[in-house]
Amino acid sequence: MGGVVITNDGNCILREVDVSHPTAKSMIELSRSQDEEVGDGTTSVIILAGEMLLLAEPFLRSNIHPTVIVRGYNAALQEALAICDRLALNVDIHDTDLMKKLVASCVGTKFSSRWNDKMVEMALDAVLTVARSSTTNSSSLSKMEVDLKRYARIEKIPGGEISDCGVLKGIMFNKDTTHSKMRRRIENPRILLLDCPLEYKKGETQTNVEITNEDDWNTILRMEEEYVENMCAEIIAFQPDIVITEKGVSDLAQHFFAKANITAFRRLRKTDNNRMSRATGATIVSRTDEIQESDIGTKCGLFEMRKIGEEYYAFFEKCDDPKACTVMLRGGSKDVLNEIERNLLDAMQVVRNVVYEPKLLPGGGATEMAVAMGLREAGHKVTEGLQKGPFLAVGEAMEVIPRTLAQNCGVSVIRIVTQLRAKHAAAAAASEDSLVKNKCNWGINGITGELANMEDLGIWEPMSVKTQTIKTAIESACMIIRIDDIVSGSKKA
Repeated sequence: MGGVVITNDGNCILREVDVSHPTAKSMIELSRSQDEEVGDGTTSVIILAGEMLLLAEPFLRSNIHPTVIVRGYNAALQEALAICDRLALNVDIHDTDLMKKLVASCVGTKFSSRWNDKMVEMALDAVLTVARSSTTNSSSLSKMEVDLKRYARIEKIPGGEISDCGVLKGIMFNKDTTHSKMRRRIENPRILLLDCPLEYKKGETQTNVEITNEDDWNTILRMEEEYVENMCAEIIAFQPDIVITEKGVSDLAQHFFAKANITAFRRLRKTDNNRMSRATGATIVSRTDEIQESDIGTKCGLFEMRKIGEEYYAFFEKCDDPKACTVMLRGGSKDVLNEIERNLLDAMQVVRNVVYEPKLLPGGGATEMAVAMGLREAGHKVTEGLQKGPFLAVGEAMEVIPRTLAQNCGVSVIRIVTQLRAKHAAAAAASEDSLVKNKCNWGINGITGELANMEDLGIWEPMSVKTQTIKTAIESACMIIRIDDIVSGSKKA
């Protein structure tokens, strides 16, 4: 039985599709690279690239050489990026209202749009928690480092409802204390992170010990116990409240810890340990005899064990300026949780892109329409000869985005797209008369299907997503146009 995936995320659907045609494979690759690069716009890339190829067909039929078409496409790409740059609006990433609108326009088309405000808040919280300046000069935001994959973990817990989701100011993981008598709630705990086993050393392979004297057996057992006792004594000397190790903790060690009133966790994942280290300020120690006072983490405000459903979870909350966090998702079923996770990842990527490059473009097909108009204008002035056709074709292809939006709203596509084109043309004509470049932010309202000013609706998208979409689509179209023939190699016997 195959699994069931319910989603409207372009990349997610294409990942599941099994195709054998080489061109189709390269198209699927597009959406994957878009997802890895900017995390949003995976569907737009495919639509745009498909439209570019569709419009290249008449040129190929009339025997225009692919190189000429590609040259026209590339010239149009440069012009399109210049137009995007002119339209862009600079943004301050600490302006919460604008950032919320931006994320809302990303999540708006997704399944989780009913809980828009919640999702938006969570995405913003998670990214701004994890973001830290990688340069010594903290005033330059251009060098922000946002590692979502490593430091923002999404924990999906079935049950509860979506309004219970949230971003913790700290870390949680699915582990219970190793011993039932250990404390289950500690305020301002001292945390020690280890990645060595707290049990006696076992031989790598099978070890045989020959004993000639019957007392030697007891000696060996005692030595093993003393070895564990010494390790525990070295740890207890620093009076930590919580000890977390990536390896095992033997029963004897648990006994010593319980006696010393220390809570212990064992077999924590390496990635979780790294997040704990970032959130609590502790250093991961590899040997117990090398522990120093500076290795102990004291930034955590509250440790508590909580039971959610059937499982116990350890919560480390109220951390002081944590640079890592856990996003807790609750939902009715696995499918719901998976879809919310995908939506949230998209939203977090969008915030990350703006942190990297704080420029926005209007959404709702406004940017694409403006680019289409700009290319139409430039096509008559800039290019001549055979290149003019392909150059103008890119402008035409750009209109596929507003057209698809209108289609999804169920309104008359031709009427709406023509009205939108007229709006942008009027703005372009007005700006030519006044010599001042007028920005036209008119697009399609995705809910009602009517024309609207994107500035009033507050629908913005990160510039990096838009430019990446256009670049990827045109470049892949160029690559596919250049293909002369497909040769399938047969395996040699």
